[in-house]
Amino acid sequence: MALYNDKVMDHFMNPRNVGEIENPDGSGTYGSPVCGDMMMITIKVDNDVITDAKFKTFGCGSAIASSSMATEMIIGKTIDEALAITNKDIVDELGGLPAIKLHCSVLADHAIKCAIYDYAQKNGKTYAGLEGFDPNADDDDEEAIEQ
Repeated sequence: MALYNDKVMDHFMNPRNVGEIENPDGSGTYGSPVCGDMMMITIKVDNDVITDAKFKTFGCGSAIASSSMATEMIIGKTIDEALAITNKDIVDELGGLPAIKLHCSVLADHAIKCAIYDYAQKNGKTYAGLEGFDPNADDDDEEAIEQ
């Protein structure tokens, strides 16, 4: 049995939205103390709609696939819709990840929230989905995984 499905392999081998937006409206970076993966997501926002998202990831295939899928999922969404996306949504959209790699989806979810948090801070905005969110928190990935 293959470790990764075709959709995960496609997003790993042909990742979407790789790079960094010049002069982004929001930028978020998050890393995992568990595995050493790092993700940066940058976003462009117009009238509270994410019009573009790009990522740079230092990590394994699951981390790259999760970042790629996460950016695909948030483009065209309102800030509130993007904040409602969970790591489980990312995993489901990928068609699943091995249990030992689920933390990669948490990294992508957290990096999205960090980018939106940065946008909100720069623009004096508040969003219910960011209530209690700490971009500097050293969350334990294992506790954050929605299964």
